[in-house]
Amino acid sequence: MKDTKKTTKKIKKPWPTKAAMEQVYERNLWGSDASDFYSGDGSHQPEIVDPYVAVVHSFLTSFKTPITVCDLGCGDFNVGKELVKYSKNYIAVDIVCELIKFNKETFKSANLAFHCLDIAKDDLPKTDCVIIRQVFQHISNKEIQNIVHKLADYKYVIVTEHLPFGDFTPNIDIISGQGIRLKKQSGVVLTAPPFNFKVTSEKKLVSVGLKNNKGVILTTLYEVF
Repeated sequence: MKDTKKTTKKIKKPWPTKAAMEQVYERNLWGSDASDFYSGDGSHQPEIVDPYVAVVHSFLTSFKTPITVCDLGCGDFNVGKELVKYSKNYIAVDIVCELIKFNKETFKSANLAFHCLDIAKDDLPKTDCVIIRQVFQHISNKEIQNIVHKLADYKYVIVTEHLPFGDFTPNIDIISGQGIRLKKQSGVVLTAPPFNFKVTSEKKLVSVGLKNNKGVILTTLYEVF
């Protein structure tokens, strides 16, 4: 006699961050330049992007032989595309799979690969250097902590964050999503509690002040070992 009981397969729900970031691109919450995907003015305004590309280019070309790079939270790749040629291998990662699919079709290079990963829970590609540009500012402390544990596997970590002007309280927690900690007069500092990221050296590469008291975009190079 056949079993007439119906079985239902459990559908694994996406993490809130994944759903939130998918919504950002579906609804153009970071603005739009009429392209399929747009990662916001911070990834397109020359006054923000050009100084960043210049200092990272200088760092990558300081080695006798090119190093391998992993770009965590690569977004629409408007910034990353300028750095690929200075690396041995460049692996670009984002949580939004449709975005990664679009990037694969748009940007082509023999030393370039794209992966759709949730960097807070998935294993990360092994490279010499990891770039994390304006990613932590959008996610919760719990997720940041999960990522910080993995950063010990990289020799060089280049972090860019949007911070308030002047004094502020670092690392006030938020819910992962479109917004950042600026309204709380806070920003992410990996070497401060609760993350306490252990490094052998720390160097400010570039700081870009924004108009109308909207804070500063700070890029820091950490040497881990």
